[in-house]
Amino acid sequence: MNANPEKSAEPAEAPATASVPRANLRLSALLALSLALGSLLLYLPALNNGFVNYDDPDYLTANAHVLQGLNAANIKWAFGTDNPAANWHPLTWMSHMLDVQLFALQPRGHHASSVLLQTCDVVLLFLALFVMTGRPWPSAAVAALFAVHPINVESYAWVAERKAVLSVFFMLLTLITYAWYAKRPSYLRYLGVALFFLCALMSKVMIITLPFAMLLLDYWPLGRFANFDGTASAKSSLPRLLLEKVPLFLLSTGAGWLTLQIHRKEKALTAAMPLAWRMKNVIYSYAVYLGKTFWPTRLAVFYPHPENSLATWKVLLGAVVLAGISILVYTNRRRKYLVVGWLWYLGTAFPMIGLIQSGRQGMGDRYAYLPLIGIFIAVIWLFADLANEHKWNLQILAGGFLMLLIAFAFVTQKQIRYWRNSITLFTHTLDVTSRNAIAENNLGSALVDAGQAQAAMPHFLAAVQFAPDLPSAHYNLGVLFQQHGQLIEAAAQYRQTIAVSSDAFEAAQAHNNLGVLYLGLQNFPVAINELNAAIKLNPTKQNSYIARGAAEFQTSNFPAAIADFSYAASLAPSPLALFWLGRSYEVTHDFDRAAGAYQAALQLVPNFPDARARLEALRGFNTTR
Repeated sequence: MNANPEKSAEPAEAPATASVPRANLRLSALLALSLALGSLLLYLPALNNGFVNYDDPDYLTANAHVLQGLNAANIKWAFGTDNPAANWHPLTWMSHMLDVQLFALQPRGHHASSVLLQTCDVVLLFLALFVMTGRPWPSAAVAALFAVHPINVESYAWVAERKAVLSVFFMLLTLITYAWYAKRPSYLRYLGVALFFLCALMSKVMIITLPFAMLLLDYWPLGRFANFDGTASAKSSLPRLLLEKVPLFLLSTGAGWLTLQIHRKEKALTAAMPLAWRMKNVIYSYAVYLGKTFWPTRLAVFYPHPENSLATWKVLLGAVVLAGISILVYTNRRRKYLVVGWLWYLGTAFPMIGLIQSGRQGMGDRYAYLPLIGIFIAVIWLFADLANEHKWNLQILAGGFLMLLIAFAFVTQKQIRYWRNSITLFTHTLDVTSRNAIAENNLGSALVDAGQAQAAMPHFLAAVQFAPDLPSAHYNLGVLFQQHGQLIEAAAQYRQTIAVSSDAFEAAQAHNNLGVLYLGLQNFPVAINELNAAIKLNPTKQNSYIARGAAEFQTSNFPAAIADFSYAASLAPSPLALFWLGRSYEVTHDFDRAAGAYQAALQLVPNFPDARARLEALRGFNTTR
């Protein structure tokens, strides 16, 4: 009789160094192939989607460096800290550049890259778990859940979120290499672990807690915490395992520090939000992500931060759920996978949970992409062991699991279609969220781009109502007011943009539009003041020089006008700048230079009637002179 009843009840686990039977190798190859083909078929509709107006412009469609493709200068830029995304992820930038090199701006190619990476992630997750546990079926079940779960759609259906699928790709290679290292430690194998981890960090810094996760894997399933029951050998192994991770923790620290510095520089950190508000949202978010794991509905690209509006009962309920699960895991700690899965969820979600707030979101489906792997592992291994202990009917269990996968796949297909374009995406987002200023603003912008400016107006009005400090919404509303001749209202919105914006280029554009507005009203001194402010904030804005030159021309300050039109023409080819440069030379009787400016304008636009008329008038004048 065994004198230790707890030990006898502990589920058997395959040791990390156990040899894998040949039959299991054949089965694992078949399972890996099935997962790959099933994932590709599930994700194929994503290839029909286009780009969206949320982050895709910063990452791709309006990013001058990325649009030039891979070259030495752009690779150097990718490793720098000056980028519109306020993040350090050079490998992600280079992956987008490579896609531009291969597919230009054809959305299908960019989506295909993300889908292929996600498919690789599914297979690599299966292989990582199989290598570490030697159990093919539970490993495949976890990978299948990861493949079909609707909350993961955002990470591969959104081109700008390439960083998530790329970082997890390298993370899983890191874990497979780590399992290889744990089997027979060597400096060369450790170097492979460190290099893959560095690639993961250079893809997205969300992977920063991976050294912590490796310690969990040392406990289970790698079994490197020998006899973790308080004996001396167990206590002595922890310092050794921690010391082993020091280089990896240093890499994490460096990447985290660099990211925080970029966020501070770009003013992406929401430092003004009180800690109490953030703590409430942290507790609530941890619980809601769990809820969406088991009931994945009302998924959205953007969830507004609740700030101080969360009901106390929601926070308390979230705390009770988290505490209750923690207690259950502790009381069942003999099932080591429960401890590992739960701590994986809590730990890997921590950098993205909002304690350090960046941006206006309260949550994000993409933030659950990595953490939920822990929940999938805990649940699948628990069911596998309970089925073994209680002799459950495996056919019924497999049938039930298959039905779950089919249900999730159905919701996933539906979720993928929401990403067809910005209008479908943000219309859905407004359907499942409330008081969502970002969604209102982005839907309004999409409607304007689609030629439905009238339909956009209510969305911009709602955006400035829900978020009075959202500068882009005020700017977009100002543009619509200006187009409709509501100049007083437009000016008010532009001034509000300037008042709340921390982005110099955004404020410069508002000053520019104000200058153009006052130029149209022939209030030239105010127009010049606004355009001076725009040029000070953005010295490369060509339109500001052209507009200021026009105001100077109207006030007979022709030398200043000539200087502005000349500089505008030097920034980029502009028939308008050249035409007005010609007019400025003409009124100062410099007819040869005037003719040269008109001819240059006509070379750019041969059917420029005003330029042709002025050039012909000059030629007629010279003939009769």
